[in-house]
Amino acid sequence: MRSDAEAGAIVAAARATGRPVPAIGLLGGDLCRSLGGRGDAQRLRSADAMTFRCDLGVVSLDGEEHVFVAHAAAHRGWWRGRALVVMNAAWLGRWNLGPKAHPGDGLLDVSVASVPRGQRRAVERRLRLGAHLPHPSIRATRVPAGEWDLGRATPVYLDGVRVGHARHVVARVEPDALTVVV
Repeated sequence: MRSDAEAGAIVAAARATGRPVPAIGLLGGDLCRSLGGRGDAQRLRSADAMTFRCDLGVVSLDGEEHVFVAHAAAHRGWWRGRALVVMNAAWLGRWNLGPKAHPGDGLLDVSVASVPRGQRRAVERRLRLGAHLPHPSIRATRVPAGEWDLGRATPVYLDGVRVGHARHVVARVEPDALTVVV
């Protein structure tokens, strides 16, 4: 799979039909990057390939259950208003948003942020290195499960794909639910 969304779709399809989730070769995406993958298809078929057991994120959005392999994010434009990000992987695009996150630790790394306008650029510059924490406007926790009320319907993205809106988010980790190869 070349993206987190593709890997998540494989997982969702297997779960929907009651089949076991197959091992997934990762050629791209934030989960791949978090595990040190380089996107080399030949490596996946060689002795240099690395196999990992990884956690799976499960999120309920206003009662509707979904899965994610790398991250779930609820926001109205980055750093504008309140944002919620639930990470299984360390990376979200070019940002090291979950610098302590590991996809096999049995925990989700959660950031709830409401960054004041005058601090947004400085926070964004520090995100690339994962140096945005600690910050007084970002509450970061590591949990096996959590629940958040967003107050109003907020756009939600799973593994980079917008899936709709939600007011109430419940997330949990399923430890060692995936086998991935990088």
